Amino acid sequence: MPLLLQRRAMLKGLLATSLAGSAAETRAVSQAPADAAPYSIHIFSKLLHFLDYTELATVASDLGFDGVDLTVRPDGHVEPARVQTDLPKAVDILKKRNLNVSTITTAITKVDETARTVLETASKQGIRYYRTGWLAYPTDQPIQAVLTNYQKQLGELAKLNQQLNLAGAYQNHAGTNFGSATWDLATVLNEINSPHMGSQYDIRHATVEGGTSWSTGARMIAPHIRFIAIKDVIWEKKEGKWKAESVRLGQGMVDFPAYFALLKKLNVRVPISLHLEYPLGGADQGKRAITIPREKIYQAMQTDLQTLRGMLKSAGLG
Repeated sequence: MPLLLQRRAMLKGLLATSLAGSAAETRAVSQAPADAAPYSIHIFSKLLHFLDYTELATVASDLGFDGVDLTVRPDGHVEPARVQTDLPKAVDILKKRNLNVSTITTAITKVDETARTVLETASKQGIRYYRTGWLAYPTDQPIQAVLTNYQKQLGELAKLNQQLNLAGAYQNHAGTNFGSATWDLATVLNEINSPHMGSQYDIRHATVEGGTSWSTGARMIAPHIRFIAIKDVIWEKKEGKWKAESVRLGQGMVDFPAYFALLKKLNVRVPISLHLEYPLGGADQGKRAITIPREKIYQAMQTDLQTLRGMLKSAGLG
């Protein structure tokens, strides 16, 4: 097919899926299970890799989090190779401190033996949501061909998720990977059309990629949002180059009042994973050997948690 016709076909498909999705914008877009309350706040455990399960549970509970978004991926709190023994252990310890474990973060991008083992184990523990890994755009393939391949690949995951009563969620992450632009992810999810495969919507990354147009992408992907990641960002010029740098919640350029107002309007009621990615002695990068006192990390977590709860309350969501 000539390139011009490929582009026309692609635009026609986008228009059709956008029109089909527009009617869903004002209705409920998630079916959160009873153990994952809307807007419950879960700390992303990447920040606390220097703690064992018992210490993780103690810190998250004492600081007032509702739950923990547990890393179940290579170099995470739970290694995939040990998931059958370590995940039940971690979940049991966290639940004893009244912490919800309905979301985990994985590196899963396709159905294979590792994915089956991780997801089957997660399902048995009552976990209902997991973040997938990321997928790259091969430079030697047309975008439309890649989208078709990823639709099939994630569609197979959706079928496995359905069998296990799970929902996968692909994160829109700033950069050049699939999903960074949001519209491409939304288009694929529209075609898959399953409650068992959706999006972990990240407003920080959407702001970096979308500037002031992030709300358009948010509206498009809203029917597929299963849970959200919260963090903030600014642009800084370093060594002559502009870079997106994470900052404390509420101190960056993310328009949280407008964002939460839009979630309320679209009736997006899902759990929240709170991320802290600004410099915290290596904890922000998931390091196990940190270079600042633990108390400074805990203080930052508590400050962002209080800030987030204040934002939700101001938006009428708290």
